[in-house]
Amino acid sequence: VMTGGRLDSASRDHIRVPLAALYVVSLGLSCSIWSLGLLRGAAGVLKLASGKGPTLPVMAAPPGCGALALLCLLYLTADRASAEPLKCEELRLGQYICKDPEISYTTQEPVKCTNYTAFAPCFPAPNITCKDQSGNDTHFTGKEIGFYKPIYCRNVNGYSYKVAVALSLFLGWLGADRFYLGYPALGMLKFCTVGFCGIGSLIDFVLISMQIVGPSDGSSYIIDYYGARLTRLSINNETFRKTQMYP
Repeated sequence: VMTGGRLDSASRDHIRVPLAALYVVSLGLSCSIWSLGLLRGAAGVLKLASGKGPTLPVMAAPPGCGALALLCLLYLTADRASAEPLKCEELRLGQYICKDPEISYTTQEPVKCTNYTAFAPCFPAPNITCKDQSGNDTHFTGKEIGFYKPIYCRNVNGYSYKVAVALSLFLGWLGADRFYLGYPALGMLKFCTVGFCGIGSLIDFVLISMQIVGPSDGSSYIIDYYGARLTRLSINNETFRKTQMYP
């Protein structure tokens, strides 16, 4: 039975015994074949000395050497695999479960979000043995934290999406939305022109509602973590657009 990439003691014993038996049998066969080859070679030498016949070929190496080397390699590989368990971070899907991160009520982002990264606790399944973050071999029961999985989080700086939309809808003609988001020059221009005669207010309302215009410091809006969010998709080395194949 594999437990997190490691063979348990019972399975290890079941593997070692047949391998050891095959090792002994292969060694015995190799010795027998080698002895037979030597006898045939000696008989050929005697016939040649007496002039009664040609020399029989002498075997340079026993044919069982390849099988013997293969069995030894399998034995060492199985023993090494049983002695070195995987790291908990290398477990496959289904061998662990990660809980949702703790969400801050103020920022609506995972707690301890730093450099756009937060960490969620992950629990290996029961009877899994793997190396925890301290490097210790641990046998888990399903209640211990095996590792922390990094997840993406956003950088927020106190700008609420709901407040920005409300200001743009009701006071956008006075430039209140631009003042709130940190654009004082545009806010003053909208205030003096009454929202560019209403056209600029309408355009700003659409841009802010679609989250195209955000805070001037580059941070993200504070939006409910489990609410509706706008996710921008970009093409990079991990996500790229494939060429459309037309029939």
